[in-house]
Amino acid sequence: MFTQGSQMWMGGTHATNLVEVTDDASRLDDGSFWAISITFEGKATFARFADVAHSDFPSASWKPLDAQWISSQSQIQYISYVSAIRHIIAAGGVYQVNACRQLSHDFQGNPSLTGLFSELLKRNPAEFACYLKVEDLEIASASPERFLSRNGSGILTSPIKGTITQKEDVFGDKDKAENLMIVDLMRNDLGRICETGSVEVSELFRHEKHPGITHLVSDVSGKLRQGISWSEIFTSVMAPGSVSGAPKSSALSIIGENEGVRGPYCGTLGWIHGDRAELSVAIRTFWTTGDSVLRYGTGAGITWGSDPAAEWEETQLKARHLISIAGGEL
Repeated sequence: MFTQGSQMWMGGTHATNLVEVTDDASRLDDGSFWAISITFEGKATFARFADVAHSDFPSASWKPLDAQWISSQSQIQYISYVSAIRHIIAAGGVYQVNACRQLSHDFQGNPSLTGLFSELLKRNPAEFACYLKVEDLEIASASPERFLSRNGSGILTSPIKGTITQKEDVFGDKDKAENLMIVDLMRNDLGRICETGSVEVSELFRHEKHPGITHLVSDVSGKLRQGISWSEIFTSVMAPGSVSGAPKSSALSIIGENEGVRGPYCGTLGWIHGDRAELSVAIRTFWTTGDSVLRYGTGAGITWGSDPAAEWEETQLKARHLISIAGGEL
């Protein structure tokens, strides 16, 4: 018997009537509709739903939170983390690392995150907004970032690197250099799963406006190798390059040593239906795992050109608007 209320919604696609939950990626090739959540560390939740329709998200009410959010790292600790990354970059150990912290708040007074997700849709509309409830896992995401879109053999990723306020007009050299690093990383990742010569940068340094901020975005596309499985795809591209770093293996080691477990934050979230898929990078994301704690993640990309205090402020900027929707003090 599956938990009552299990459902998934993304971009008007509403899936209900949960019939199977597994972590076996080979099941994704059966042609059914699957909701997908893979944590940053690779823990997979694949949920097969029997009923899929196009509809608005069923609106619910949300009681705003009213206490202080607790950060996994203080301002001093985060600045020290960024400074340590810069030293590793100077020594040639890595080029870029996405440094994150988590905010947590007692999750009381609301029966679920459906009300919060309703508020996110109204006050922070995002192209890849997604709600998922499966067993003890509940996620309300306002992600603006495409991880993978698939249509047949065509695949597209759109990494975000670079954030400014909407009062600013120009991205600096640091933002562009960081974006270019991740574009090269994603070209390499797609090259593992695509036909030789098919991977290309279809758009570089696009400006995307979102509530309160503007992002620097690029597109990398390719043609998948014939017969490739979803298991092969995820093995080759997880964790998302834009929220790990370059080289990815070195960045993941630094992140693991300094942050612990990110969980659903910075993983991937969305749906797969045969050879079609829409998967986000799970940023701008609230989640709970049945322990009465609501969590939210925020981070910044660190390069040699980073100013540690400014990177702290960027994590505050990215969190401020969505935390204001959930309630509580940042």
